[in-house]
Amino acid sequence: MESKLPISLDWSKQEVIDVIRFFEIVEKAYKGGIDREILLAHYQRLKEIVPSKSEEKQLFKQYDEELEISSYHVVKKAREATTKTIKMERG
Repeated sequence: MESKLPISLDWSKQEVIDVIRFFEIVEKAYKGGIDREILLAHYQRLKEIVPSKSEEKQLFKQYDEELEISSYHVVKKAREATTKTIKMERG
């Protein structure tokens, strides 16, 4: 999947890299599955960079609409799951 990643000019180079990694992991959940702990660790890092819930929602919306996925649902499933791997189905 090729997409335009939502980034902020206010972020450091490392923060941009970390946000891109998070969204790559979200994509992997749809492509075949991702380890739950890895996903949650990257989400935690995203929350350090983007502590505002409204800003997080804007980033998710911007990214999700283009790819027709749901970052929110990936994170929600990871939080609620008891399985090691998170795998999402499209639409």
